[in-house]
This record gives sequence, C-alpha cells and structure tokens, in this order.
Amino acid sequence: MSSTPPAAADARPEPTPGTTRPDGVGAAPARLDDVVPAPVHVDDDPAGSFTLTAGTTVRATDEPGALAVADQLAALLRPATGFPLPVTGLPRTGTPPPDTGASLPVDPTTGPASTGDIVLTLDPDATDHGPEGYRLVVTADGVRISAAASAGLFYGVQTLRQLLPAGIEQPSPGTGPWVLPGGTVVDRPRFAYRGAMLDVCRHFFTVDEVLRVVDHLARYKLNHLHLHLTDDQGWRIAVDSWPRLGPVGGATQVGGGPGGHYSRADYQRIVAYAAARYVTVVPEIDLPGHTHAALVAYPELGRTGTAVEAYTGTEVGFSAVDTASELTYAFIGDVLREIAELTPGPYLHIGGDEAFTVQPAEYATFLDRVQPMVTALGRTVVGWHQVAPAAHEPDRVLQWWGTDPVDPVVADAVRRGARLILSPGNRTYLDMKYAADTPIGHDWAGLVEVHQAYDWDPATHLADVPAEAVLGVEAPLWTESVTTLAEVEFMLFPRLPALAEVGWSPRSRQDWAGFRQRLAGHGPRWTAAGITFHPSPEVP
Repeated sequence: MSSTPPAAADARPEPTPGTTRPDGVGAAPARLDDVVPAPVHVDDDPAGSFTLTAGTTVRATDEPGALAVADQLAALLRPATGFPLPVTGLPRTGTPPPDTGASLPVDPTTGPASTGDIVLTLDPDATDHGPEGYRLVVTADGVRISAAASAGLFYGVQTLRQLLPAGIEQPSPGTGPWVLPGGTVVDRPRFAYRGAMLDVCRHFFTVDEVLRVVDHLARYKLNHLHLHLTDDQGWRIAVDSWPRLGPVGGATQVGGGPGGHYSRADYQRIVAYAAARYVTVVPEIDLPGHTHAALVAYPELGRTGTAVEAYTGTEVGFSAVDTASELTYAFIGDVLREIAELTPGPYLHIGGDEAFTVQPAEYATFLDRVQPMVTALGRTVVGWHQVAPAAHEPDRVLQWWGTDPVDPVVADAVRRGARLILSPGNRTYLDMKYAADTPIGHDWAGLVEVHQAYDWDPATHLADVPAEAVLGVEAPLWTESVTTLAEVEFMLFPRLPALAEVGWSPRSRQDWAGFRQRLAGHGPRWTAAGITFHPSPEVP
C-alpha cells in the first residue's frame, strides 16, 4: 500500500451513453425478472399491471413494524410521484379494512384485498418464506406484500421500488406514469448474513454519510453494516471510561486533516437508523494490533509506555498494545462493555489481523483472555481469519479475507465449531481497483470488475469447508485512498449489487449474462438518485 492516496476520482462519472433520462422517460417497462438480487420465483402476468395514482393509499397490518415499513414506502414514493399516499392501519386478522366493502375477498397468502391500494400484511403462518422472505402480488386492482415478519415486508418494498420506472428515485416530481408490472414474486434469502464494511478510520465519514451508506445496503437487501471503528490512523468512537480515545485518538486521518469521532449519541443514531432498515451494525475494535491511535491517547497501554505521535500513513502491522499488562485487559474490558451497551446486535468484532509485532504464543494468550470477554457480554465473537488458531468460543465467527481458497488452518477452526463470513479479497474487497487506470484503490488482491465480484459461490469457495458453516458474505471497503462520499459510492457501485445477489439469490438464479442485463437498468436509477457510480464496460 502506498503511503499517500492517489488522485481522487471524478466525483460524478458520466453514466453509460444511451441510457434513459434520469426521470425514467424512454425506459422500457420494468419486468418482474429485472429485480436485483434475483428473486427465488417469478410468475409474470402481462395483463395485471397496476398504476399508482393520486388516490392510492398504503395500508398495513396495524402493528408498529408493518406500519413503519408502510411509512417508509410512502416516503420513498412521494417525492417523485407528488402523490399524498396516506398510510392507514388494517386488522391483523381477516377483517376487511375500512371503506373497502365487506364483499371484497380475503386471501390469507396475500393479505386483505383492497382495490387501488398497496397493502402490506403480516402473516405469521408464512413460515416457508423465513423471517426475511416475502410474497409480492401485483394485479390491476392493487398491490399486496405479505410476510411472516416486518423485515420481509421491508424487502418486498425494495423489490416494489425496483419495478417502478427509474424516475421514482428522483427527489422531485416526475412525469410518470408510475406503472408496476403484473404478476407474483416469491422470495427469501440464501444466506442469513449479507453485509458490507465501511472503514471510517483511515478517512473519517460523518454520521449523515454513514446513513447514506446504510440506505445503499438496504436498497439491495443487505442486512449488516460492519463499522471498522479503530485503527492506527484514528479511534472513531467515544468511550466514557477512557475519555481521551475519541478526541485525542481520533484527531487526524490518512494524509493529515481533522479526522473526527462519533459521540455515543452519534453512534446510537447510526444504530437506530440502520435497525429501522433491518441493517444490523457490527462494531469492530481492532486488537491487539492496529492500535496506534489508542496509544496516542493512552501511551501507558503500549509496551514502552512512552508517548507516540499521531500516524497519518498507510503502513500496517507495526503497532500493538502490551499483551502482558493487566491494564490492557482492563482497558479492553471497559471498551467492549461500552460498545456492547450501545449495540443491540449479536456481534462484536475484535479484529485480530496483522499483529506482526506480537509473537504467536503471546497472541494466543491474548485471544484466550479477550474472546471470553465478548462471550461474557452476551455477544458473539467475530474476528478476521487470523484468529482461527485460537481456542474456540461458542458460535465464534471468522471473517475470511484471503485470496487462496485452500486454507487448512481455517478449515480446522471450522471443524472445531467456527462459522465463516466470506470476504475474499479478490472478489469482495471494494477498495480494489476496477482496472489498472482506476484513479483510487489498490490492486494487491488483483483487479475486481463486476464479473469478478459476481462469479463465485460462497458455499463452495473454501476447500474442506461445508456449506452449512458459511453464514454469508461481506464486502469490505477500506479507505486509505477513499476520501469522500462520492468516492465511496464510486467504489460501491456497481459491485455492491453483484455481491448482494451472491448473498441473497439461490445459486440456480445466478447467471452472469442475465445479471449484467438486469444491472444495466440500474444506471438510470442511480443517476436519478444522485448516486455516483463506475460505468463498467462489462455492463451494457
């Protein structure tokens, strides 16, 4: 890795020539098969298209989760349509909603019928869809989304959103008409864990910028945001019991500059916003290496105890806390406890990679002390795959980021009970360049264009690792050379949707030739939404 970031990319790359206007005018009508990630099952009904009008109402099961999703749907559709789209509740049982007429039928698989409306219903008996699956039915009379849980309704809404013209993404009223293609979609995810990682240490990103990344994940049915909160260049989260960590340890970033950190309230805002979009935040406190920023704030945590200057380069592996000191473990215990208090999700990520100055024996001893701290907090240990040789903690998860799919050490950890999140560097690392001339990013894992990101199977990727040990996939974005939100988006799109399909869609529905055609239709959507993206030559 170079010590200085390369020149920034054009903040607003031009979309591929020949695409539709940003308002969607000129676009071919959407088809149910155009959705990304590809659904499990699609049944088209060409005669059943539905048109949103100024009189359309959004109705939802009278329960907080369902009504919240209905509010989100209406909020998504109002800016471009200009329609009021009021949201009303309806009974959870089969009673017809008000003012629809008692003669209207009730279908337990699709929810109460309601002519001219969009209806979201919770159906606890729809267990075949799982907690995140859904059924979407579009007829000339209305739209119905049913699911066993509100997460499924939310993902059904993301599918509905893609079936409308691209102009639905613009922030001001467009021309319409706002037509949904008729038919039925039945869908559920392949893997339970589908995520992306944002490194806010090498370069700091504001709360609002992180929230926009959450929106990008939710759009493509990703359900975990891994925040890399601590590293050599910056400590980005306030810790009350060690108050210098944020303001002192987070005071700079790669290349210099002011850096920054999140207050407890900032972090809670991120967690709550993500949770409302069914995204679980996975916080990472990287240990025992990648800790230079912590040592800037508290030199006594280091082996020498002497003061160190802030680091603004990009080299790795030179720092470590003193693994023989009881003060170190008191510090780690305090930090992990406070992060667990702020994070309702099940995972605490303890890093564990590139601790090059820590000898193997002391590294193993360190993990034997730290992993049980996480378990004692009622959280599941997650670590980069370098933690594999350590003793197994219940339900421990390894995040594998290698490039060689033969890894006997990790395979052995799986035999001892570990589960895996797959983040192969040459498939999922979003900081890899698209091509040799990409102005930002790295190439240590190779060049990663869209096809490279798409064409692999997590269930069979690692030798001697059974499919049932794989929780899912995660796409990390390290930010040594990524300095702005526009550059974050440039590196996310169009690879993020490719990796979302790898994690969500059944293997039988994954096909590169079809995917690249479906993905092509998303360029106008990103343009309408003001999302920066790389116009890949692999996508027409």
